[in-house]
Amino acid sequence: MISLIVLAAGKSTRFGENKLLYKLGDRTVIERVVESALGSQADEVFLVLGYEAERLKRKVSGTGCRFIYNRNFEEGQSSSIKTGLASVARNSKAVLIMPGDIASISSQSIDKVIEEYRRTRDPILVAAHRGKLGHPILFDKSLFHEIAQINEETQGLKAIVKKYRTQINKVEVGSKEVLLDLDARDDLDKFSRSSTF
Repeated sequence: MISLIVLAAGKSTRFGENKLLYKLGDRTVIERVVESALGSQADEVFLVLGYEAERLKRKVSGTGCRFIYNRNFEEGQSSSIKTGLASVARNSKAVLIMPGDIASISSQSIDKVIEEYRRTRDPILVAAHRGKLGHPILFDKSLFHEIAQINEETQGLKAIVKKYRTQINKVEVGSKEVLLDLDARDDLDKFSRSSTF
């Protein structure tokens, strides 16, 4: 059992409006990301909601992803990761964590990380392009306890990645899609130049 958590609780402060509801081509960012997550080999997909939860939920209702509400979403991303992790199946062997704004992510890139994990059972695997780390990131069950203790004050998930940096498996996916996220309006240029949209 492999679980996948999509983080979609943030307020998109830098973007000026909810970036996950922004339309790229014919679909919103969150629709694109959820579709790729569900099309992957992950056995269960969770969407962690917070800010404008109902608006986001309506966009992807009926798709098969499971919704989790993080009542503490204003505390930062760490709270959403912990909320999501607490909901995964007990027999889950690993969890993929992916921000909801990786708008051009494909099921194929997600699958490359899952397939490499099944082959190696490494503790941390990260989708990469030309050596640069991107998303999603996969954690083996042996690290679940440590993930459950993260907080923003100690750099959240970054602290775990740093601690185990010598054991990270960079999974080359052959596409820069794993590096492209949507933080600010300026980032729209990156996606407009992509043939995906």
